[in-house]
Amino acid sequence: MDDDHLHLRLKAYEGRPAAVAGVGRDPVNAPMIRHWCEAMGDANPAYAGPDAIAPPTMLQAWIMGGLGGPGSVHEGRARAYEELLSLLDGAGCTAVVATDCEQEYLRPLRPGDEVAFDTVIESVSSRKTTRLGTGYFVTTRTEVRVGGALVGTHRFRILKYAPAPDAATAAPVAAAAEAHRPEPARADGLRPRPVVNRDNAGFWAGVGERRFLIQRCVACATLRFPWLPGCNACGSAEWDTVEAGGRGTVFSYVVMHHPPFPAFSPPYAVGLVELAEGVRVISGVVGVPYDKVRIGMPVELEFQVFDDELTLPVFRAREGAA
Repeated sequence: MDDDHLHLRLKAYEGRPAAVAGVGRDPVNAPMIRHWCEAMGDANPAYAGPDAIAPPTMLQAWIMGGLGGPGSVHEGRARAYEELLSLLDGAGCTAVVATDCEQEYLRPLRPGDEVAFDTVIESVSSRKTTRLGTGYFVTTRTEVRVGGALVGTHRFRILKYAPAPDAATAAPVAAAAEAHRPEPARADGLRPRPVVNRDNAGFWAGVGERRFLIQRCVACATLRFPWLPGCNACGSAEWDTVEAGGRGTVFSYVVMHHPPFPAFSPPYAVGLVELAEGVRVISGVVGVPYDKVRIGMPVELEFQVFDDELTLPVFRAREGAA
């Protein structure tokens, strides 16, 4: 099937349902809100107490299908979306990566709200070539409702692609050989670049100078990370920065096992690191094998150079930590 014919078939799915009459697995509830806020380090009083609301960015959390998978009756996934993904698989676009999401909020969600949702396939791009491989961007739009009233919209975009040759030929035995490698795999020119925008440009400028800068609210002195345009404690838009000393501990972590592609070589550990200053940072944990990372492990900041254009902050286990 040539590209033009395939694209026409893919475009025919635009506007068709991806999920119909989906229902959240659980009502909006205080325990999930608490876990979310603890993981994010967000102590905003609006998210606790008898008049609590849910953090707006939890919108997707209430509609996810969970470990039951696509067949879950709660998810309501429609046949058209499965057909679209199968068509892409048949064209060799067997790999998938989430690229971005956009959310709009009409009113806060509160404990006890029962959410329902419908999702449509909003757009399918023309064939695109990326560093990961060649494929198609698929965007879905989900409308979330409570009691029939629209409360928010969630757009989610994935890239379904045919892995670049190096990724397609990565042998399982090679991944096994790397299993106890203490550093994340490095692949010049292939490591994904961070998204730099007007809200976080100052942070990345600091990284370029080998400084880890944390925002500090001028009004109430609350420290925050990641960088935000306003204070999540008092709402002030005025801020300055403090430089992190670099010491911290592993607050939580996951071990990534996704299929190998050139920029990474799984399995490897990604940590939620709590800095001495009190903020938490998601980054790679290096210096020890992935299976030796532990909650409470002391770590120290370092800046890892991947190529001439990319330097990233990572956290190295302090000597004797393993």
